[in-house]
Amino acid sequence: MKKILVILMACAVVVGLMADTATVGNPDPNAIGVDSAQQQLQLISVDAFEAEGFWSVFISPDEGVAYGRLFRGTPLGKAEDPSPQERYTGIDPNISDINVYGARVDFFRRGHNTIYILPQRPLPIEGITKTISLWVIGRNNNHVLKVMVRDFFNNYFELTMGTLNFQGWKKLSVAVPPQNPDGTSGIIQRNYHYNHHMGLRVVGFKIETDPMEAYGSYYIYFDDLRAVSDIFAEDSRDEDDMADGW
Repeated sequence: MKKILVILMACAVVVGLMADTATVGNPDPNAIGVDSAQQQLQLISVDAFEAEGFWSVFISPDEGVAYGRLFRGTPLGKAEDPSPQERYTGIDPNISDINVYGARVDFFRRGHNTIYILPQRPLPIEGITKTISLWVIGRNNNHVLKVMVRDFFNNYFELTMGTLNFQGWKKLSVAVPPQNPDGTSGIIQRNYHYNHHMGLRVVGFKIETDPMEAYGSYYIYFDDLRAVSDIFAEDSRDEDDMADGW
């Protein structure tokens, strides 16, 4: 009799373990957190560097002379990237993606020089930006590339994309730090009072030079500025809502 009870108890334990194991990979959808459920990540093309005269390069007249122009070319590795969503960028999808933007700087002398690559107007990114990426030819120098952005309240920030110590094309990416819980500090991309306006604006790029390599002529090329953004709030916006700012 005792043996039968022991066997029945063992079987009950095994059945219970099997039941628990079967539910591990199938969580209850109602138990998913709000932060996970209310996200709709989308790859967005911010600028393809195809418009003549839209980008310019600057350096202090005391440090050197800068030039910039479009060139025919494209990173071969970009063909492996997924196709971005074009509807939020203002970019005409019919424009052929055949150009890159090249910048040349002739330094007067070594030093901690600063180079700016600026668009004619800030480039807005719809939704809540998670990452920003850019294809770059760095010419294997120890200069540092940063992307300059402004947030919801027009606060200015610089995000380091990486050191330009590589040959050929390379895709550089940077994660945008999440907004602080208090909603009043850090990079603020959304304010609960104003659901019609959110996100970041790219105001340009900044190159901080290594003084040991800031001499002679320096060349750098850019293509395909993209972002990964959460557009859940954009697609969930009320169609009959009113726009402020009048």
